[in-house]
Amino acid sequence: MTFRESIRPSDDIRNHYNDIFRQCRENKEDVVITINGRRDTVSISYEEYRRMKARIELLEILAESEEDVKLGRTALVQETFDDLRKMLTED
Repeated sequence: MTFRESIRPSDDIRNHYNDIFRQCRENKEDVVITINGRRDTVSISYEEYRRMKARIELLEILAESEEDVKLGRTALVQETFDDLRKMLTED
């Protein structure tokens, strides 16, 4: 996946918001906002934000799972399904 980004000064938020919005949403471009020539903030589309957040959450789950395997906190699949069935039928 190729990430496209452009760098814009903070004044552009006020003066050219529609252009920034278009870059993020329509052009799928990340816009780095600078203050006094230094990178400060990144603007991305909400759709891209949601995708990135979902990827991060998945990576966190995978990291936790890897740690569980290393520490031996695992169970056989059949035991897990049996436990789930038991929990569902207890009520």
